Amino acid sequence: MNVPIPGEIDRRLLNDRSVSGRIGVRMPDLDVPEQPLPDSGLLRSVPAHLPEVSQPEVVRYFTTLSRMNFSIDTNFYPLGSCTMKYNPKINEEMAFLPGMGGIHPHQPDETVQGALQLIWELQSDLGEITGLPGVCLAPLAGAQGEYTGLMVARAYFADRGETARTVALIPDSAHGTNPASAAMAGLDVITVPSDSDGNVNVEALRGLVDERTCVFMLTIPSTLGLFEPNILEITSVVHEAGGLVYADGANLNALLGIVKIGDLGFDIAHSNLHKTFSTPHGGGGPGAGPVLVSEELRRFLPTPVVERTGDDYRLVAPPDTIGRVNGFHGSFGVLVRAYTYIRAVGVEGMREIAENAIINANYIRSALSGEFGIAVDRICMHECVLSPQAQKAKGVSALDISKRLIDYGIHPPTMYFPLIIPEALMVEPTETESKDTLDRFIAVMRQINREIEEDPDLLHDAPHDTPNTRLDEAGAARNPYLHWRPEQNSQAAD
Repeated sequence: MNVPIPGEIDRRLLNDRSVSGRIGVRMPDLDVPEQPLPDSGLLRSVPAHLPEVSQPEVVRYFTTLSRMNFSIDTNFYPLGSCTMKYNPKINEEMAFLPGMGGIHPHQPDETVQGALQLIWELQSDLGEITGLPGVCLAPLAGAQGEYTGLMVARAYFADRGETARTVALIPDSAHGTNPASAAMAGLDVITVPSDSDGNVNVEALRGLVDERTCVFMLTIPSTLGLFEPNILEITSVVHEAGGLVYADGANLNALLGIVKIGDLGFDIAHSNLHKTFSTPHGGGGPGAGPVLVSEELRRFLPTPVVERTGDDYRLVAPPDTIGRVNGFHGSFGVLVRAYTYIRAVGVEGMREIAENAIINANYIRSALSGEFGIAVDRICMHECVLSPQAQKAKGVSALDISKRLIDYGIHPPTMYFPLIIPEALMVEPTETESKDTLDRFIAVMRQINREIEEDPDLLHDAPHDTPNTRLDEAGAARNPYLHWRPEQNSQAAD
């Protein structure tokens, strides 16, 4: 047997530990009548081959895995565009209160008045924050919120008899979900180019809007981390052509308490509550992407929404609703967390969130602009986009830099997005990080830049100090290994 070196990760804990005959738990004798098995056609034709391990081994295995997790609770996580901010634990406590976590969506309205009041107040809060009063909390994620908003736009024009409006205009710097959602909604996508300053090319937009325009979708702030200086002109151009303006408000961190997107001329938006309003996310969920619309579009919202009559709250369908977008009423646990967060920080806290997010991003941009290229080197909003093309010319890619950051205990930023920026590294520090954390990140990036000069192979082989080193990411994505397989079992005694 190989004895692990002290301090080294016992890799046997990461392999399958199954040994025939080992038992993790003994079930008590039945205290109810034994029931017959289902029809044999519903049962497996071969044994399940579940691992046979002792209880301490199970505990150690999962505890070791948990210590290998990377999370915002353990390290700096500057994942651009996804807002991996610290999430106050009080949010979790509120979401698991019996009156929140123990209710069922099929209960009669009169038995869940507290939950419906929370939904109604959150609808009102989000309407006030964004300046778009029509709010439905049903969409389960940002992409579903996008699709829902676009279906509202289509219903609006169908109601007006303008069925020829089948074009979605989308900037070349948009989130990838924008054209995908538009295509799913039956719209034809036309790309609007950016100008040399990273803004929407307004003249190009003027040449593209016409009687076919359904919506112009704009990420705000843009994926370059910039506020669109021509926003009022842009919304005016689209409205003059009879179209609607859609805000991809996936991240409102830089706008809270400073500007309402409804005041800028937007007709429809969605907001990722699990980003701006503080819910842990990743790994496919949980999420919430409420759709927000102007008063004129309110009657087309999906069902249900909550209405209040006196002290009574009830789930209703808007008069010209597009219908349901999921089986129930949205990700209720996420809504509770968002409601708790908004109530905890208050009006003044909202603006402070935005101001600190902007300050932190610009602090990093300013500190690193001399060594790493900046995509558009001007005052940014909640995130800055690095473009290390000089490092690429020396044989070190953005991917290499990201992998080396892992050795320093820092999660890589978003890589190679926006697509229009070569070697893009999108860094979003969020408002919850201290100056000490930002200074350490800056120092690490400068150290990595020195390593590029002195020993570039150090980056080509990174990360070095993790249980797994450089992975075949393309192969892992195409052929994921997601479950225990007895044929791949490695005996612990080997």
